[in-house]
Amino acid sequence: MIYCCGASMIGTIDAMRKKSIKVNRVPLLFCPVCHDVKVHPAIKEQFDLVLEYALEDRVHETTLYEQIDPDMIKRWREDCFSFQGDDLEVTIREQIDLALDLLRISKADQQWAEELKTRLKVLSQRLHQLEQQKESTK
Repeated sequence: MIYCCGASMIGTIDAMRKKSIKVNRVPLLFCPVCHDVKVHPAIKEQFDLVLEYALEDRVHETTLYEQIDPDMIKRWREDCFSFQGDDLEVTIREQIDLALDLLRISKADQQWAEELKTRLKVLSQRLHQLEQQKESTK
């Protein structure tokens, strides 16, 4: 698992801009607290190659994968606790559960415990915002 702000990052598939090139359909890991984004380690080399070819060809936008099948997502999910699907609320709840579990065992490490508490606060606020949005759309 890839960790940030005291707990695991969330996997997703999105576009990433690097060196003035936009690469679409990239498996990414992002932190819902500090918004750090990293290319998924399983495809980092492939991403770097695509980026290098795009630079050589002077292309400003490219796509890493034309199609993404469930087996690919299953492999990528192995490196992160949750992989963002259609329901952001479920993903946030999974992250809160993980942070609470880790908080129970972090008592010996005060810095880690503080990172987890900050993470829980931000995730709780995001969950509250999502719940309010659902209420207002009813």
